[in-house]
Amino acid sequence: MTTPTVGVLYSGGKDSTLAALLLDRFYDVTLVTTHFGITDAWQHAQSAAAELPGSFQAIELDRSIAETAVEIMTDDGYPRNGIQHAHDEALEALADRDFDAIADGTRRDDRAPTVSRAAAQSIEDRYNVDYIAPLSGFGRSAVDDLVSQTLEVTVGPSEDIPRADYEAELRAIIRDEWSDVAITDIFPAHDQTVVTGLK
Repeated sequence: MTTPTVGVLYSGGKDSTLAALLLDRFYDVTLVTTHFGITDAWQHAQSAAAELPGSFQAIELDRSIAETAVEIMTDDGYPRNGIQHAHDEALEALADRDFDAIADGTRRDDRAPTVSRAAAQSIEDRYNVDYIAPLSGFGRSAVDDLVSQTLEVTVGPSEDIPRADYEAELRAIIRDEWSDVAITDIFPAHDQTVVTGLK
């Protein structure tokens, strides 16, 4: 029997890494990082992926997606809806690839990005692909417990951690078009993680 394939949206952080590890027993996993061709931040995910089972791919999305996300964030004054827009587009691009299933690292208590039941069903129906959210039943505390048992991670302020999530390139656009002050006005201070290996 052929092992089904899954493309996991991968940022090199703890959530997408755990999602990939949970799926690895049942699927042929490909870690997929989407980017907008604005920076080389996607290479941080490639480095993290080298420590994990499975293969790695990078998909360059149209820069206009990032620009629209930034417009949404600057209009709102906060990042949530802009991040959601980028994630929705990334999932669509991943679903259009030749995978049996697609997945991400969204958790039960995430504010953004999220994938509603209706959105998941729409993707499955339109692309004939399964959508899986392996961490959807896990809250932050449970995820942190799993991370402490399985992953080596570096934690620090979002602006200092080398990562490949949407925020890194969206920050770059805001910095180029406005300033670092505009970044701090939009993004609240928060910590990020990058995976450096398995325990």
